[in-house]
Parts: sequence; C-alpha cells; structure tokens
Amino acid sequence: MPVVRDLRVLLRLRNFRRLLAVRLLSQGADGVYQVALATYVVFSPEKQTSAAAIASAMAVLLLPYSLVGPFAGVLLDRWRRRQIFLYGNLVRAVMAAATAVLMVAAVPDWLFYVSALCVTAVNRFVLSGLSAALPRVVDAERLVMANSLSPTAGSLAAFAGGGLAFLVRLLGADSDAAVVLLGAALYLCSALTSLLMAPELLGPDRSPARPRLGAALTGTARGLMAGIRHLAAPPRREAVRALASMTLMRFCYGALTVMVLMLCRYGLTSNTKDGLRLLGMALGLSGAGFFAAAVVTPWAAGRLGPARWIAVCAGFAAVLELALGLPFTAGPLLVAAFILGLTTQGAKIATDTVVQSAVDDGFRGRIFSVYDVLFNVAFVGAAGVATLILPPDGRSAVLVVTVAVIYAGVATIMAGFERR
Repeated sequence: MPVVRDLRVLLRLRNFRRLLAVRLLSQGADGVYQVALATYVVFSPEKQTSAAAIASAMAVLLLPYSLVGPFAGVLLDRWRRRQIFLYGNLVRAVMAAATAVLMVAAVPDWLFYVSALCVTAVNRFVLSGLSAALPRVVDAERLVMANSLSPTAGSLAAFAGGGLAFLVRLLGADSDAAVVLLGAALYLCSALTSLLMAPELLGPDRSPARPRLGAALTGTARGLMAGIRHLAAPPRREAVRALASMTLMRFCYGALTVMVLMLCRYGLTSNTKDGLRLLGMALGLSGAGFFAAAVVTPWAAGRLGPARWIAVCAGFAAVLELALGLPFTAGPLLVAAFILGLTTQGAKIATDTVVQSAVDDGFRGRIFSVYDVLFNVAFVGAAGVATLILPPDGRSAVLVVTVAVIYAGVATIMAGFERR
C-alpha cells in the first residue's frame, strides 16, 4: 500500500521518528483525558448530569482552540519548539494530575473546570508546534508526505487514546480520576520523549529583527480582519457559502452529540456501564464515519463538485437523521452515528477544498484560523442551545426535527446556488 510505503520511508529519519513519537503520545493523552472528562461529567454516579453540564465541558474542551489558536503562531515563533513540547506536556501532566485530585475531592465545579481548561489551552501550542517543526526533521522532497501522514497518525492516536480510556473504565477502573492519571502519565512520557531531540533542532531560527510581542499580537489581529475582508469580496462568495454551510452542519452535529450523551446516560439505559458501552460504540461508529468520508469524498466531490457534495451530505443527513433519530432506540442511534460522522466529515473535506481553491494563497492561513473559530464556536453554541430544548432523558423530537430542518435548508440552498 502506498501509505505504508511512504510511512516506511519517513520512519528511516531518526528525528522524524522522535517528533512523531511526541505527537502520538501527546494526542493519545488528549484522547484519554477528553474521554475521562466527558465520562466524569456525564456518567459519574454521584453527579446529576444535565445538558448544561455537558455544554460547560464542551466549552472547556473546545473554546481554547478558538481563542488561543489564531495567536499561537506569534508565540511559537519566539519560543524554542522543543521546549514547548517539554514544558507544555509537563504542565499538562501536572494539571491533569490536579484534575484527578479535584475529581476525588469535594470541590466546587468551577475549580474543576479551571483545571481542565488549563490542560486544553496548552494543546493548541503543542499541536501548532508539531506542525511547525516538521520541516526541521524532513527534507523538502518528503515534506508533503509528512504533512499528510503525521496529523493523520495523531488523529488515530487520539481515537486510540479515547478507546483506551473507555476500555480501562469498563474493565474495572471505577474512578474517572484513575483514567485521568493515565492521561497524565502519557503527557509525561511525551515530555520525556522530546528530550531525545536537541533544544535547537526544531527551531525557530533567531531573527535579529523580530517585532515586539505586543506589536506582533496586534498585527495578528489586524491580519485576521484583513482575511475576513478578503473573504467578503464577491469572487470568494463560493467559499463564504461553503463556510456558512459547514458552520450550520457543525452546529447540528454538536446539538445531536449532547442529545446522544443524555440518551446514553438516562434515556436508553438505566445502568452506568451499559450507558458507557453504548456511548463508546456510538463514538467509535462516528469515528468510522469520519474515516469512510476520507475514502468516499475525493471520488464523490470529483464527480459532483465540492459544493454539490456538501448539498448531498446535508440532504442525506436531513432524511436519515429524522428517520433514525425519532425512534430513540439504540440500534438506529448507532447507525445514525456512523451516517452523521460520514456526512459531517465529508462536507468538511469539501469545504476545505472550496476554501483552498477560492482564497488567495497569501490569505489562506488567516481564513483557516477564522474557519477554526467558526467550527468550534458552532459546536459549543449548539450545546448551549440544546440545554434549552432537551429534557433530562434526552428524548426530544423537537430537537431532532429542528436539526433535520437545518440540514434540509443547507442542502436546498447549496443545491440552488449550484443550479444558478
């Protein structure tokens, strides 16, 4: 297989292997930590879970990406990247251990969320640093290959970490704190692995004309505004439509995620372990849908065009989400998890393609920063809206129908634009 052959070529490079090990351990720890946090909020027997608590957890997990992400590059270009991996993962190991202590102790919820927020906020620096460091360990010939394989391997590691957290929880670790400590151990391993590389190896190169931090941050904000103005110009309307469609579809996916969490906790099972098992299956099938989208979308978008493929994904989601969601039973729910994973990720891949094609090269980085903010804020906003609609057991026909209407609206509008 070409992918296996490419990976073998890259793994011959010693420093690439070490950087990849830092990524795999770090993102595997992210998967463990995030699942442990979610199961603590949703499935702790001593806690009366609510949709509002789930929305708070999602905000903690996702908003740092949106708030810190656009400005992370400014600091990354000032700090040695090897040190970011070392100290960033050490900080996360310590804060994850503190989160475990707070889970066991009787502390106010806000203190627990502050600790979790510190862990997730550092993540953007580590992930951005991993991408920025790749050209220092791979030659120009193999850089595209490395950019393709390394983030994919990291995503697989995050899924594997989440699966490991579910497995440990189901096989006998009655405490979510124990699972969080496993994540802390993986963060520590990632930090120690970074010591295998020299401090100066990963850059950045020292520039004598580096601007002051305040000026750099202000310049970043001005650059983002310039990117938004560039996007608003008439030649980029197709990109604007694709971004708006993806934001709405991400909103739908976020609202349904909260509903599934509440159903797994209260609506479909009375046993915590059964609920955890059902949630693990739903997340696994949704992840399988994401990877199926990566296989199907290049062919489908090539035949139909990216915008039409977005319309098809939204149309399928509208029909199948309504048909599979309203019974509120486990079997259709699991099928829906796969379908929604496929359609959401399929639309995202197509949106990425439209934005890359429609936006001038000099503005792509800034537009994708805006895209990242829209993507995560829509998910968290959906969780907030779901708290106003969902009953305690998660069975809400109103939410299912509302989401189906939004999907249908996206499909209709995108198809209409394409016809014109």
